[in-house]
This record gives sequence, structure tokens and C-alpha cells, in this order.
Amino acid sequence: MKFSDIHERAIARKGGLDELNALLPQLPPASALLERSDDRYLAEITRCVFKAGFVWRVIDNKWPGFEAAFEGFVPAYWQQVPSEVLEKLAADERIVRNLQKIRTVPENARMIMDAVHEYGSFGAFLSQWPSEDQAGLLLWLKRHGSRLGGNSAQYFLRIVGWDGFILSHDVVAVLRRAGLLDASPTSKKGLQQAQAAFTHWHQQTGLPYSHLSRIVSCAQDN
Repeated sequence: MKFSDIHERAIARKGGLDELNALLPQLPPASALLERSDDRYLAEITRCVFKAGFVWRVIDNKWPGFEAAFEGFVPAYWQQVPSEVLEKLAADERIVRNLQKIRTVPENARMIMDAVHEYGSFGAFLSQWPSEDQAGLLLWLKRHGSRLGGNSAQYFLRIVGWDGFILSHDVVAVLRRAGLLDASPTSKKGLQQAQAAFTHWHQQTGLPYSHLSRIVSCAQDN
């Protein structure tokens, strides 16, 4: 399947090119990854972890309480936080009291601090990883972080402005229909198949990966 066919289908489904373009995510400048502080990366990772399998609106509405309860998500502190602090948070009504997800915070803080020690900041680590190897980055985050499999890491990367695809239900459906994905989208093979498709389309069109991803999702019938 040519990407031009997918693009034309998305245009038709959304009522025109202008209407489709209005749905494309805004990409921040490359410097934005470097300017974001490490605590904001831990905060966004945590937000995505808590949203997984939950009502997103509830997490967003309670987020000021999360910021207060986790005292600004400073990775240097949370990487070595005592277990009793985590247990106390499990009774804190300001947040969603899921102890398993609360325990991901120190694990993901350690992941961030490991990158900080090598690259200077987590933003510098992300900025040097090319979009042509998002599959590799997703596997790295899954291996070194906590609860960053599935789509959680993909949404995290999109939120912080790293240019990549999201394997939503609609995107997976289009890739399967095009014969470009025959494995689980969460498996190494599936991620590599998706990567190959999006990299090919990027080379064809010059469009950012995030734009390609949104266009593909808009081409799927609901």
C-alpha cells in the first residue's frame, strides 16, 4: 500500500486536507527536549503510567495532587526514596492509590538518573536517539524502566515532543490491512515491522513520524 493511498483516504474521511492538517500534532523545536528538566520527564512518565488502563480525565484532574504528593518528582530524591514513603503515598487521597504504580516512580527515577550520569540530562539522552530507531528506544525504555511497555512509552515520547509514531488500535489496523504488520505490536518483531513501515514512509514523504502516525490513524474506519 502506497502512503499516498493512505493519505488520500485520511483526507476523504476527515472532510478535506485542511481539516486533516488541523489534527496533526505540533512539533516543538529540537531544543525543547534539552530545555525540559529531568523532574518534568519523571512527571510525564508517571502520568502516562497512571493513565494506562485508567480514565485519563481522572488522572489529569488529580494531577495537581500528584505534583504535591510527589514533591515535584525530583529524580535524585525518588531514586532512593525509602519504602515507607511509598507505602504512605498508597493512602494519600490526593492521588490514585495504586501501590504497584506508585512503586514505578523510584524505578523510573533510577532509569533517568542513569541516563543523566552518562549524557548530562535525560533530554540530552532522548535528543541523541534518532526517530529511525524508535523501536530501539521503546525496547530500551521497557527494559530499563517500569511499566513502560505497551503504548505508555509511545505516549510519553509524543507528550515531551520526541518525534515518533503511536501504535494505536487504528494505526495497527491500517498496518495489518496493508500487510506490514503480522506480529504483536508490543513485541520486538512487531515494533521493528512498524518501524520499517514508518521509516519507509518518512523517506518517501519527508513528513515527521508523528504526522505520519496521525494520518495513518485517520485513514482507519471507526
